[in-house]
Amino acid sequence: MNSWPAAGPNPSLAAGLAPAPDCNRKLIRYQGVDMSNVTLGGNAIEVAGKFPQAGDKAPAFSLVGKDLKDVSLADFAGKRKVLNIVPSLDTPVCQASARKFNEAASGLANTVVLTISADLPFAMGRFCTAEGLANVVPLSTMRGAEFKGNYGVDIKTGPLAGVTARAVVVLDENDTVKYSQLVPEIKNEPDYDAALAALK
Repeated sequence: MNSWPAAGPNPSLAAGLAPAPDCNRKLIRYQGVDMSNVTLGGNAIEVAGKFPQAGDKAPAFSLVGKDLKDVSLADFAGKRKVLNIVPSLDTPVCQASARKFNEAASGLANTVVLTISADLPFAMGRFCTAEGLANVVPLSTMRGAEFKGNYGVDIKTGPLAGVTARAVVVLDENDTVKYSQLVPEIKNEPDYDAALAALK
């Protein structure tokens, strides 16, 4: 089973960062692009895009399902949605979050859990089948790379550059954000209790 690689900061990029006028606690701006800082093993990495906040309308997306068909946000219209965004289901923490949300989903009415990563759809499908994760819909960014920037989870620096940061976004039936967390340390699991509380 894979383990997380060591990460190092990117001094050349960090030197050019300037605060955005409307920044939140970790939101910064670099060359006109919204950026957030998270860590990997305590080392800072930069994540591009504006991360959705409570009250925002969720951006539309098109991702790839395990059968290689395109899947859009509109396909889940009228349902509450938990977007469990992870770097890769080939790592223990990502696997743990998929299992946890799968378990929780069995008791949630009118709710679908979408686990989203940069993994190939085949790999995601194999994992979910092997683990019996019947309540999770695996979706890949394989043909939906714009999702990463639109949802503020596009890792730009460090050894995980190119994949998605760890995050949870909870949407209501009308695709309004009810809760969101960009997990500050990628090696840590998300705050399950807070995410699930938004669905009560």
